Amino acid sequence: MTTAYDAVVLAGGAARRLGGSDKPGVRVGGRTLLDRVLAACSDAGRTVVVGDPRPTVRPVRWTREDPPGGGPLAALDAGTRQTEADVLLVLSADLPFLDAATVRRLLDALAAAPEAEVALLADTDGRDQPLVAAYRSDPLRRELARLTADHGGLADLPLRGLTRALRPLRVPAGPLASFDCDTWEDIAIARARIREHGTVLDEWITAVKNELGIELDVDTGVLLDLARDAAHGVARPAAPLTTFLVGYAAALSGPEGGPEAVAEAARKAAALAQRWAAEQDEAG
Repeated sequence: MTTAYDAVVLAGGAARRLGGSDKPGVRVGGRTLLDRVLAACSDAGRTVVVGDPRPTVRPVRWTREDPPGGGPLAALDAGTRQTEADVLLVLSADLPFLDAATVRRLLDALAAAPEAEVALLADTDGRDQPLVAAYRSDPLRRELARLTADHGGLADLPLRGLTRALRPLRVPAGPLASFDCDTWEDIAIARARIREHGTVLDEWITAVKNELGIELDVDTGVLLDLARDAAHGVARPAAPLTTFLVGYAAALSGPEGGPEAVAEAARKAAALAQRWAAEQDEAG
């Protein structure tokens, strides 16, 4: 059963180790760090971003902590006040490799452990990541209220004061899920990592779809096979031109066509390319 949840994304830090740069707006693979995090929690019922408003890949609610720059606990409290779900996903806005599968693991782990009040991602060194975690909202609100009463406010208080008071469940992280970008060196590592052979194509396709406002999931393998057949069986420039025509033909079918229209147009074009190549072989 899918767990319903709201998401709170903290995007208002000072980014001192980045020289005060706008860290959520830094681009990795053509997408801002904030947009990459928002893509990982796209099925949230309500998404609240704590920070200064800016254009984002999907609509969100905006709020700010009081006082601005008051630290993660104050920001978390401000974001939580704008939510209503029983489960809250809490994320920082500097996680370039966070994906929907990791989010689902956290939510599923919390759902399977009724005694737990928070499911925390644990990095490869075993350290808890309270800003990559799924919280039950009632215990979270209770402890935020307690800390506020004990200290007269939440500004500049450490996160460990919150997580120590909650019953935790630790979810082991993959090698990249908890990687965050605190320095320009971290940004450089992230940018290099997404250009590796095994990931660059998916990263590029996702960036293009976001840029063009396309939410269509297509079988890229089919299109790559078509491009190969057109390039080898006809002529190299035929590859990009053919894939363009396939997309155009699918678009003419209207919004009801979807991935099936792309697949069908690609099938027809691939069969044509193979017939073309067979005729050349016979002539040879």
